[in-house]
Amino acid sequence: MNPMGRFAPPCWHGFTRPILAQTLMQVARSRDRRYVPSVATQADVAIEDYLRCVAFLNHEAELLDDNRWGEWLETVADRAIDYRIPIRVTRERAAGAGFSEGGYHMAARYDTFKVRVARFESEFAWGDDPPSRTRRFVSNVVVENGEGDDAFDVRSNLLVYRSRFDSPDHLLICGRRHDVLTASSGDLRLLKRVVLLDHTTLATGSLGIIL
Repeated sequence: MNPMGRFAPPCWHGFTRPILAQTLMQVARSRDRRYVPSVATQADVAIEDYLRCVAFLNHEAELLDDNRWGEWLETVADRAIDYRIPIRVTRERAAGAGFSEGGYHMAARYDTFKVRVARFESEFAWGDDPPSRTRRFVSNVVVENGEGDDAFDVRSNLLVYRSRFDSPDHLLICGRRHDVLTASSGDLRLLKRVVLLDHTTLATGSLGIIL
């Protein structure tokens, strides 16, 4: 009996039977929580830890998209948080990575976020009232063991859609995030984040959202 059953016709959209069977098997495995793509397992990270990190990033994106600032603040590592978005500059390859060493779109600590969250949740957030509508898309997540038994180095791609009022105009922001997540208190918390944007110039007066 064919192990693929009715899912293995002789030829389908240019796939021969062996290739199709292999492709469908990969899809089936990807639906199993025990399977993680090889790119995530090459660094000897336990599958459970990889899934915890992905779940953290997904939950964080939901909190920020829903403007649940206070709940998001609870996911950071209190006063130890270090959050930076360096300004990208255009340089030749030999001149370095292409990011400013002293200029930032945002450089924040816990107290900075605490003040910002308090303002967002007050009646005085005139600059973002009505609030922006955002949608965050997180992908290409790679997890590696960090320094210590309870830390993980996590890299992910981020695409943010942002719109305001009734205008058809919108803003797209994309980049690569380098995070350090820590589980020293039990639940995962954000300890450090560096966001490397793909933009040298942002089409907005100020970056008023958390990436």
